Amino acid sequence: QVQLVESGGGLVQAGGSLRLSCAASGRTLSSYFMGWFRQVVGKEREFVTAITKSGGITYYTDSVKGRFTISRDNAKNTVYLQMSSLKPEDTAVYYCAASPRTFDSGGDYTKTYEYNYWGQGTQVTVSS
Repeated sequence: QVQLVESGGGLVQAGGSLRLSCAASGRTLSSYFMGWFRQVVGKEREFVTAITKSGGITYYTDSVKGRFTISRDNAKNTVYLQMSSLKPEDTAVYYCAASPRTFDSGGDYTKTYEYNYWGQGTQVTVSS
């Protein structure tokens, strides 16, 4: 089992940047495929980005490609989300999530049900 804690959220002006961190405790983070999701009140939680266990492959939803970068430091048991050129529509609670799957032979890493562990979320607010 792994416990996840996000940090780094806050209020930023449009065009600005933030870096979110997701620190893991318990089982080593290298055992998990990691994702970031976000949720706005009244809407479903949506996929943002994900990274393989080794960090060798990353995936992004179209709306954040070229602006967001996911990375991981397995030695520090931490996953990062660097967000740049932020837009008001990026405003949401951001969650990191861990899945023991590899998705090599199936599954959908964009779906919340594929992830066993979730952090408590961190609020990101982008003002126009």
